[in-house]
Amino acid sequence: MPSFNYTGKAADGNIIRGDIDAFDIQSAAKILSGRSIIPINIEPSDKGGSVAEKPKKEAEVNFFTPKVSLDELVIFARQMYSLTKAGIPIIRAVTGLTTTRSLRLRVALKDIITSLEKGRSFSSALAQHPSIFNQLFVSVVHVGENTGQLDSAFLQLASYLEREQATRKQIKAATRYPMFVLAAIVAALIIMNIMVIPVFADMFSKFGSELPATTRFLLAMSDFFLNQWYVLLAIILVLIVITKQYIDTHQGRIKWDHLKITMPIIGTIVERSLLARFSRSFSMMLKAGVPLTTALSLVADAVNNAFMSEAIINMRKRIEKGDSLTRVANASSLFTPLVLQMISVGEETGRVDELLEEVSDFYEREVDYDLSSLTAKIEPILISIVALMVLVLALGIFTPMWDMMGAVS
Repeated sequence: MPSFNYTGKAADGNIIRGDIDAFDIQSAAKILSGRSIIPINIEPSDKGGSVAEKPKKEAEVNFFTPKVSLDELVIFARQMYSLTKAGIPIIRAVTGLTTTRSLRLRVALKDIITSLEKGRSFSSALAQHPSIFNQLFVSVVHVGENTGQLDSAFLQLASYLEREQATRKQIKAATRYPMFVLAAIVAALIIMNIMVIPVFADMFSKFGSELPATTRFLLAMSDFFLNQWYVLLAIILVLIVITKQYIDTHQGRIKWDHLKITMPIIGTIVERSLLARFSRSFSMMLKAGVPLTTALSLVADAVNNAFMSEAIINMRKRIEKGDSLTRVANASSLFTPLVLQMISVGEETGRVDELLEEVSDFYEREVDYDLSSLTAKIEPILISIVALMVLVLALGIFTPMWDMMGAVS
């Protein structure tokens, strides 16, 4: 936001000078008038808003500085709820939280305090740090400070973030065992190709006998791995770069995110998790008093899935043209019958936020159950992969050894 230097006359007749952040000169004049200051001169500041703070930020925060974690955001929201509920002034409350261990958050809070001292609202000060406080966070705070219920806004945010935190921990716990097994399989393949198969290759070459197809496959794979590993590495790197570039495109991101919810086994978990997040965040927005179309725009960012985001944005566009929420939700083909029924009943009774909260609770319980049983679903697949490896190794190594032993005898 631009910064302006101003000269004005206070209510007592004294001439005062200072700087103020505003979108333009007219906005700056309105802000000054609201402070009972008659503007005499307003001109753009050479500092360029909060750029004055930039050298300090760059000296403290760099590329290697850890990002603000979800845990730290939960603590911040919970502490702000307690402080605002106790009636502590905003500047004093934020100042008390600058002792956080996160360097990025500490620098951001100091910059927020500076903005508050200049007369900027709390939500607009938070909006200057989108990498820490997303639009959903800022919008809830904005509604809370405009309705005088800032403590309730932070309580809603704390509950929402805590639920998100719990879901992420469950996903990590559920995928820890499969990832460990896959890492062990990769390590076994590398060791087998480097240390095991070459020993048998030398032994087979001395006999000069005809080798079965599985043995020739293993020998060729080991030779390629040892002597042409750079080709394999180049292929992997090229595939990673091409895939990343494609996913970075708009259509690529949509197709990739759509693939996530259609994958076997984990696709239904991802879909239910997204529906739970949609219902929870949409309910929170409506409870906070955010207009319907604005709430849909914010929820589209909150779901963190391009495929679902595009569908939600299309819903918003149709609502702006006069369609009802129930009709556009049905037309989106995005939601399950449960969500559609809850939206329909909620729209008829004026309780969309309450019913969506019940939907989110239902899907979160479903996700919890699916995650708890994910290991049991994936385990047979992992066992099959290991069994196939053992089978190929046994056929490729032991079959020619038996043949040679038979020939010797």
